[in-house]
Amino acid sequence: MRIGFDAKRAFYNHSGLGNYSRDVIKTLVHDFPTHEYHLYSPTIKKAVHFLDSSKVTIGLPTYAKSKLLSSYWRSFLLSDRLKKDKIEIYHGLSNELPANINKSGIKSVVTIHDLIFIRHPEWYKPVDRKIYEKKFKHSSQSADKVIAVSKQTKSDLIEFFGIEEKKVEVVYQGCNDIYLHDATTRKKTEVRLKYELPEKYMLYVGTIEARKNLLQVVKAIHNGNVSFPLIVIGKPTPYLDEIKKYIAINNLKGINILHNIPQSDLPAIYQNASIFIYPSIFEGFGIPILEALWSKVPVITSKGGCFNEVGGNSSKYIDPNNVDEITYSIKELLTDSSLCRTMIENGYRHAQQFTAGKNALDIMNVYTRLING
Repeated sequence: MRIGFDAKRAFYNHSGLGNYSRDVIKTLVHDFPTHEYHLYSPTIKKAVHFLDSSKVTIGLPTYAKSKLLSSYWRSFLLSDRLKKDKIEIYHGLSNELPANINKSGIKSVVTIHDLIFIRHPEWYKPVDRKIYEKKFKHSSQSADKVIAVSKQTKSDLIEFFGIEEKKVEVVYQGCNDIYLHDATTRKKTEVRLKYELPEKYMLYVGTIEARKNLLQVVKAIHNGNVSFPLIVIGKPTPYLDEIKKYIAINNLKGINILHNIPQSDLPAIYQNASIFIYPSIFEGFGIPILEALWSKVPVITSKGGCFNEVGGNSSKYIDPNNVDEITYSIKELLTDSSLCRTMIENGYRHAQQFTAGKNALDIMNVYTRLING
């Protein structure tokens, strides 16, 4: 098969959608080397290097107009390029497809990660909500097949966009292979010293924004007089100011907030942690939960939504808006080593079904069924 990908975020997004795109492309190329892979992006200047270029073909704009208007090229000119390159399947890895893809004769697949902007419009600017809804709805309706990263996202696609159930396939994300192996003692020590981490700590990983709900954890620590350190790793947003203000007013100690941590250091940071806590209000999938389970760390996360899908029966589930519940769960895990061991064992076993290889195989099966009609 000649398979094309929307690779813009694979080349330029350093977190969620970029990680997903890179993992899918790398694993498909590695596990299914007999196919031809074409990566399309408006540019690759200063791009993330994630794959041996000899294994793929990179498609870039060729006309001056399309180079200057990269968004226009990606939305309106790309379909002609795909036909010229004789692409058989085109996969929009991050919620989008070219505007006229359904008239090109090329089979198309789109991965929809979440519809949070519809579930919780209060977290988005009105103009952004309108743009997202238009793009996501178009791609979902135009695609021959929609991949949802969780049952929650599939349910939302059916409810909000009226997509036929049989058109949507749930293909769970895989965990990046870097988390599947134990860090060496030397690496764990090196990372602990590098970031001045305490011997034991709770860990939070994720963008520091209102939806992720970190302030409730900080309040739980304060209200419950929890002296155990908390390490926070994530991209800052204005929401962080609210958290810092609360920490300062209440003179809280032992909360260390870190940014721009390279992925190569994250497995050791996870594996050094005693508890992973992720009280997000809503997610499409929740990849940090999976990273923690693979790292053999007990997880506290939110009830409902996709969290039970990712966390399985082993995680501790709380109402993310109930500070007392969060406090109780933290204290329970800090004092019950037997419970922690059980959660770690069962969580690690549950995590085995979420691998990059399994994700790539499921996606390739979607392609094959489409080609075979």
